[in-house]
Formats: sequence, structure tokens, C-alpha cells
Amino acid sequence: MIRKHIGRVTLGLVAACATASVLAQQGPTPYGPAITIEQAKKAMAAAEAEARKNNWPVAITIVDSGSNLVMMQKLDNTQHGSVQIAEGKARTAVNLRRPTKALEDAIAAGGGGLRLLAVDGLYPMEGGIPIVVEGRIIGGIGVSGVLSSQDAAVANAGQNALK
Repeated sequence: MIRKHIGRVTLGLVAACATASVLAQQGPTPYGPAITIEQAKKAMAAAEAEARKNNWPVAITIVDSGSNLVMMQKLDNTQHGSVQIAEGKARTAVNLRRPTKALEDAIAAGGGGLRLLAVDGLYPMEGGIPIVVEGRIIGGIGVSGVLSSQDAAVANAGQNALK
């Protein structure tokens, strides 16, 4: 049992280091102009469609490249706390220029990744992703209400609508 746990921690550390190495080589994705209302509507429609297809009660938030709220929807029967969490995930993804899953993984790996817990306003839970168009971050989308992996599926549907 302990060997299995150590193997997972080691694998997590290797993945976190590899991710950090790739990001360091490529440099961060630059910010671009703010997402337009038409782009936000398109992303929101795709995200909502994914949530409805799976009958997932979620809150979906879109922020611009400056982390300002552009749009938010809370589907019926979504828990109240998901609104704030979705917005936090979207802002975190934009402010740190990476999916919130990367932060979740860094914390899960322990070690230096635990320092992320000291950052005010950080939402290190899967379900927030930067919205990238033409190689630039124009906004972020955050989703909350179901399992984090399901939140991410909804957020990815929104991002993919703009590709």
C-alpha cells in the first residue's frame, strides 16, 4: 500500500516537473485583446450544451483577459456555492495563464507545490481554463457544480467552440 502511494506521488512529481519544464521552454502564453461579447456567447452556448447533454447542474463563468467578469450562467438546481467557485476558477486560469488542473496537480504532488495554498484567491481545482485564440489568452472559463473532471469537460467545450 505504501509503495503504491509513493509511486503515485513520484509519478505526480515527475508530471509536475515535466509540465514546469515545458512551460519554461515555451514561455507563458501571452495575453491578447479581451474576449468579445459574441465570442463569450459562443463559448457559453457550447459549454451550456455540454452540461445539459449530461444533465450536469453547473455554474459557468467567462472572464476577459483582465479577469473581469463578462458572463455567468447558473443552470437550474446548481448549488449556490458553485457560482463563486466557477468565477474563481476562471480568474485563476487567466491570472496564472494555465488550466487550474495544473495547480491541482502541483498541490497534490506536495513539496514545493504546496506553497500555492498560500496564494490568496487561488482556486486550484480542475475546471478552469484560459480561453486561447490565435495563440493569445483572451479570457478564461470556469465551471463548478459536478466532479472537477466533469467541470473541465464543460469548460473545454466552451474553449473548443472558439477554435
